[in-house]
Amino acid sequence: MHSTKNNSSTILNKSLDRRSFLGASVAAGAGMLWADTRKAQAQPAAANRKFKLKYAPTFGAFEAHAGKDPVAQLRFMAEAGFSALLDGGFLGRPPEQQEKLAKEMEKLGITLGGPYCSTTIGGQSLVAGTDHKEDYAKYYKGICEQLKRVDGKWFLVVPGALVKGMTLEQMTANLIENLKAIMKEVEPTGRIMTLEPLNPRDHKGLFLTRIPQAMEICKAVGSPSCKIVNDLYHQQITEGDLIPNIKLAWDYIAHYHLGDSPGRKEPTTGEINYRTIFKFLHEKGYQGVLGMEHGKSKGGKEGEVALLDAYRWCDAFDTPYKI
Repeated sequence: MHSTKNNSSTILNKSLDRRSFLGASVAAGAGMLWADTRKAQAQPAAANRKFKLKYAPTFGAFEAHAGKDPVAQLRFMAEAGFSALLDGGFLGRPPEQQEKLAKEMEKLGITLGGPYCSTTIGGQSLVAGTDHKEDYAKYYKGICEQLKRVDGKWFLVVPGALVKGMTLEQMTANLIENLKAIMKEVEPTGRIMTLEPLNPRDHKGLFLTRIPQAMEICKAVGSPSCKIVNDLYHQQITEGDLIPNIKLAWDYIAHYHLGDSPGRKEPTTGEINYRTIFKFLHEKGYQGVLGMEHGKSKGGKEGEVALLDAYRWCDAFDTPYKI
């Protein structure tokens, strides 16, 4: 049996030796053109060098090389150059496991991305009414206390589904009133609640779908602890115009989720030019987490190498390439 360190060196060296980065086909048109150019001129980041941005793999992303032990996976991620983790179910783990993982992440310099939280209390969502706003405030205060113990900064919520017989204006007013009550408990802790818009094709019937919509809600709430998670996969489907919408809502976006479209696999497998987006974020001075909330285009170790190749190439945005 090989050690995690040896396995990590194998994948890092293999990634550097590959002449072709991710043979998976892309959508069509311009997407195919820039992907083919990438294959010919890709220059990846050096092995054992940290990525310029905090891309955050999920547990299981490198399981074929690192094994099933979450601590071994964290060590593998760190050696591969990652400095963040996305674990949506982190708050559902037993406290002793949370603390164990948090200690390892602190040692490795890995930041925890925003885990998911419930948005339904007493059968009522955040958009459906305000009867439970104090219950929500108490619940999210408890979430913040959990996060503080493990040095987590963000948590993520999806406000709820459209309510039959209720106008968008009514639902918006309910959400804002609930969030104002919640922020009275969340803001003093220094934690941040992030609202996630989801695309209506994959997630039918939800209230929050667009970045400008989320931005206006955050502005109305008026708290530094009420922000947005911009899932670029969802927003490519819903509205496109990714960089202009990032610019528009810059002050209200706390972190990002990644995934190419179509397919929700690693960058370079679809139509989104993540290399350009990452360059823009880096030049703007973004220091937060970019959660790798997507699948892999290939299985096993080959898929993990392809995943690492894709992020190395997209992260090498300071290396010019020609068309």
